[in-house]
Amino acid sequence: MAPWLTIIGIGEDGVEGLGRAAREALTSAEIVFGGKRHLDFLDNDIRGERITWPTPFSAATDMILSHWGKAVVVLASGDPMFYGMGATLSRHIPPEEMHILPFPSSFSLAAARMAWPLQDATLLSVHGRPLEIIHAHLQPGNRLLILSNDGQTPDAVAKLLEARDFGESRLTVLEHLGGPKERRIDGSASGWAHGRAADLNVLAVECRGGAEAMAYSPVAGLPDAAFENDGQLTKRDVRAVTLAHLAPMPGELLWDVGAGCGSIGIEWMRAHPTCRAIAIEAHEGRQGMIERNRLALGVPGLELVKGEAPAALAGLEAPDAIFIGGGFTDDGVAEACWQSLKPGGRLVANAVTIQSEMMLVQWQKRVGGELTRLAVAHAAPLGGFDVWRQALPVTILSAVKLV
Repeated sequence: MAPWLTIIGIGEDGVEGLGRAAREALTSAEIVFGGKRHLDFLDNDIRGERITWPTPFSAATDMILSHWGKAVVVLASGDPMFYGMGATLSRHIPPEEMHILPFPSSFSLAAARMAWPLQDATLLSVHGRPLEIIHAHLQPGNRLLILSNDGQTPDAVAKLLEARDFGESRLTVLEHLGGPKERRIDGSASGWAHGRAADLNVLAVECRGGAEAMAYSPVAGLPDAAFENDGQLTKRDVRAVTLAHLAPMPGELLWDVGAGCGSIGIEWMRAHPTCRAIAIEAHEGRQGMIERNRLALGVPGLELVKGEAPAALAGLEAPDAIFIGGGFTDDGVAEACWQSLKPGGRLVANAVTIQSEMMLVQWQKRVGGELTRLAVAHAAPLGGFDVWRQALPVTILSAVKLV
């Protein structure tokens, strides 16, 4: 069928900045959805019914779908397909039923004002999202363009940067981009004292770390000290190899069963912004560690299931990969995990004790895959000399579910 829904990106210059196709769609619309600010841009030539976004905003999609078949226009800020309403509606409406007319996004305008190549900047949105996602991108030299939640976001980001010894970072607040109220505020995170900015702003951050800056590579194998833990932690060298076997891919879901402090799930999610993970942990103290670690390391979306496997696995979304770092010998855990795994999914399990290693061998005979043993030693002083301190060897089972 012909498109019944037109999604129009609009800037701070209002209707005057729209092209001919967008103007014609507005003139012929029966219904126009948008925020109050956008609807106020419209003049009397646009006669369609005007409907402001509902509260809660999550109800907006159903409201639009209830007018299926009518000439409906949705007004959205900038590029509707970039953190916008178009991206949301595209998950519910076939593309042939939509006509999308984008406007330069806030990020494009911000990059132009900063003279930053857009492809070289990291684009983030904390609009309705946790501020802590920024932690994963704090590396010296990195350039961040952040869509703010409101006028308090720049001050909150400055405090976050100072706490990580990134106080030397340069901050630029870009308000009302593309409109008559456009304004720019420059400063450094350290001593930021510019007060509340306009609610509509993009924050540009040029990351500069101090001597004690807490900056972590996106590559698997973060230092053990990066995680709050009580010793129940897959150590750095073993963790890096384990994640190589898990092989995170964009959009995939991991179950981290017996998650401890959450290190595997956290590093899985740091591999790509669309990677998801569920940490299953029964120990109350470690549950708190997972909650704090996911924030400190920039993956607040890590889901925590408080309970003991296999019972706690019931009803969870089927995973693309599963890691069992502890509890492989517990009744029903390995079987429940294998049965829940998607076809083509990966199961990786680590063992330290003889009993758990024997069970890995039995499972390898049953489902195939490969067994790897890691023996890691670190140099340590002994009197006036150095010796190798051997850690307990770890056996890793890595298997792919073929059917």
